[in-house]
Amino acid sequence: MRGSRPESIVVIGAGEAGARAAMALREQGFAGRVTIIGDEPHAPYERPPLSKAALTDEVEPQAAFILTPERLAEHAITHRSDTRVLAIDRDAHRIELAGGERIAYDRLLLATGASARRLSIDGAGPDNVQTLRTLDEARALRTRLRPGSHLAILGGGFIGLELAAAARARGAEVTLIELAPRLLARAVPADLAAIIARRHEAEGVRLLTGTGIASIETDSTGHVVSLSTGERVVCDAILAGIGAIPETGLAERAGLAIDNGIAVDERLATNDPDIFAAGDCCSFPHALYGGRRVRLEAWRNAQDQGNAAATNLLGGSDAYEAVPWFWSDQYDITLQIAGLADEGSETVTRELGDDARLDFHLANDGRLVAASAVGPNGKIARDVRLAEMLIARRATPDRAALAAPAVKLKGLLAG
Repeated sequence: MRGSRPESIVVIGAGEAGARAAMALREQGFAGRVTIIGDEPHAPYERPPLSKAALTDEVEPQAAFILTPERLAEHAITHRSDTRVLAIDRDAHRIELAGGERIAYDRLLLATGASARRLSIDGAGPDNVQTLRTLDEARALRTRLRPGSHLAILGGGFIGLELAAAARARGAEVTLIELAPRLLARAVPADLAAIIARRHEAEGVRLLTGTGIASIETDSTGHVVSLSTGERVVCDAILAGIGAIPETGLAERAGLAIDNGIAVDERLATNDPDIFAAGDCCSFPHALYGGRRVRLEAWRNAQDQGNAAATNLLGGSDAYEAVPWFWSDQYDITLQIAGLADEGSETVTRELGDDARLDFHLANDGRLVAASAVGPNGKIARDVRLAEMLIARRATPDRAALAAPAVKLKGLLAG
């Protein structure tokens, strides 16, 4: 099939990457059959609001659709909801659905996303430890967040902290338990994580870092989380935000290469030239970081890879090398990260005022590889965007200029 124009493209996964790819195919003039297959009953919807507005708004949360049923119909995109794909027959170029139906494809995009990591602790199970990946899970959790209730959050990463902020906005008491010695240990520099921690404590969140969980007990009156310190935390609900696992089972069974996700090349193609992957489920070599293989669980990455995958599903050869970008809203402050901070060996800090701060991360050769910022969105967003552009250009800006708030980053970009 490689080299010829496809007539039928199937997308497995109805999240951000899959929906964006399907729409991009139409925007790029593809007139053949486009089918999206998702295992949820809803049309493709945005997931970032699930840990924010879906929990804090006064009204019952509704899906923030990426593609409404009407828009899907308008662009002749077939959406198979509440449908599981059991197998991929690469030789016959078809997939098998639960129930036995088979659908043929010329090219296939795997956008299967990731699933919440489950807690492996005595007494923990899906009935008493909730996760948050879907709209239905957000609706269920929202009913537990009310004044006087007590939520135990396991994990001090992005999702755990966003949930803590949402729970406090709803009037619930929060105890957050993190095994690592600090919050956001894998993703955020320590100085910025400390600012986030202080803000949560000021809002009344009890933070227990460097603390393990021994067991969980549940009865008709509630839950008890027993800690490695010997303390027992009594609560009304438990939420685990301890990371996500890429959904690779379908790809593995089909014999596709796996490496911290479905392994794709710079074009997002798997080791089968007619099968591509995009979004949280795949790892790819990033040219900005020496071909380092990375897997990104990020909203913008899913969007960008959906667009890139569409181009290459139609025969393009574009390399994907967008600068990674992450964000998290907590209370009235925002955390934004452009690039990969762990690639830096030196940090230069710019104080922006109004409790806003921007860290620039430089490689050994002085190249800007990442920027991390925390503060009100209006104080940091523009500078992070300009830093992102400097990263993309592989710039080596002057350290003194980076540190000086009076020096405009736009001027560094022009230079």
